[in-house]
Amino acid sequence: MKGIARPQVLIYLEQAFRQDVELIEEDKEYINIFKTDWYQEVQKQVNPGGILRMYRENVGMAQAELGQKLGKFTRQKISDMEHNRRTISKAVAKKLSRIFGVPVERFIYGISS
Repeated sequence: MKGIARPQVLIYLEQAFRQDVELIEEDKEYINIFKTDWYQEVQKQVNPGGILRMYRENVGMAQAELGQKLGKFTRQKISDMEHNRRTISKAVAKKLSRIFGVPVERFIYGISS
């Protein structure tokens, strides 16, 4: 987190979090995060297919395994959804929501958080 804090807040943070707190003096050099490679890569994933792939990979599930959980979907159908060549229907989004334990909107609108 970046910002200006009162001395009392800094003392509390240092006591509460010890080694996890690093105080940095004001830096005059700013980076436009929207132009970084990291941001560009994240932006590619902020769509329904990218979100699906992120959740699937985070739990270590193969495309074929997810296809079986969804009910006889082929690995290719899962790949097509992940690459946005096939839309994710509301019915499939509901199943994905149950499988991964997250809100259905993530697979419909590509909301990542």
